[in-house]
Amino acid sequence: MLQSLTSNSCVRLIQSHKSTWYFFILVLGYILYLIFGAVVFSSVELPYEDRLRQELRTIKKLFLQDNECLSEERLEEFLEKALEASNYGVSILNNASANWNWDFTSSLFFASTVLSTTGYGHTAPLSDGGKAFCIVYSVLGIPFTLLFLTAVVQRIMIFSTRRPVLYVSTRWGLSKPLVAMVHATLLAILAASCFFLIPAAIFSSLEENWNFLESFYFCFISLSTIGLGDYVPGESFNQRFRQIYKVGITVYLLLGLVVMLVVLETLCELQQLKTLRKMFYLKKEKPQDRLAILEHDHLSFTSVSHRNNSSSLREDKNVPFVSVPELASPGGDDPMIG
Repeated sequence: MLQSLTSNSCVRLIQSHKSTWYFFILVLGYILYLIFGAVVFSSVELPYEDRLRQELRTIKKLFLQDNECLSEERLEEFLEKALEASNYGVSILNNASANWNWDFTSSLFFASTVLSTTGYGHTAPLSDGGKAFCIVYSVLGIPFTLLFLTAVVQRIMIFSTRRPVLYVSTRWGLSKPLVAMVHATLLAILAASCFFLIPAAIFSSLEENWNFLESFYFCFISLSTIGLGDYVPGESFNQRFRQIYKVGITVYLLLGLVVMLVVLETLCELQQLKTLRKMFYLKKEKPQDRLAILEHDHLSFTSVSHRNNSSSLREDKNVPFVSVPELASPGGDDPMIG
């Protein structure tokens, strides 16, 4: 009997806090997913890092043996300066001296990566004035970009998602959730083809050292605004039409970001995903609940008022009754009046 009561109370506790338990499972799942990613990246990339370190030590040792007049300290100092410049996008190699990082088209590309929060990191401001301006420019520009993208996506959603879904479901009498699911799938396939597969094929043909996988990797890292910066187009030696190429990449990034937001917004409007999201959200207070609270407060106030009135009546009943004699009207039959 006691065990049954305990199990029933546990079930009632879980059901009354179902959203909290779902949220706890979500947080735990996210932490486990982070740990899973760390384990996989470490197991895959650590051997390559160790191999590269050994190769660099071997090359450095052979270089010092071939150039005995150069001390290891001087070489370390030179390499430190070269790596520091490379972090700012300036290379000491002869085949990279022809490309400027801060001409107009390169600066336009940099501004687009800053405002879209992609931030490849291959180019960074060198001067204190440039760093200060980058802060102010980002503080104002990123909210402006969010406002701009929100307005654009809201208008595109009307013609790309809402009207087509409504028209098909009304015209052929199909279920609106089913039409929305098919439409979202087709839209995702079209976006993946036009902004991932086709651009990856183009980049793999334009960039000498990129294969299709690396080009697809760049497209995904860019349009997801991760922006690792390990692959940046238009930076190879003697890039043909580099200025036009940089402008084209800037336009591609902005259009691709808009399309990705449209696809995500379309997926978020699916009834299945709305139901899934509600599992982890706190329940909003419904109008019926607010009405019940108001009615409860009104009943409480009415009962209190009724009790006060009843107590007042009881107090009136306890007061002794005093009769007031009537005064005779003038001209009556009073014998005292003659």
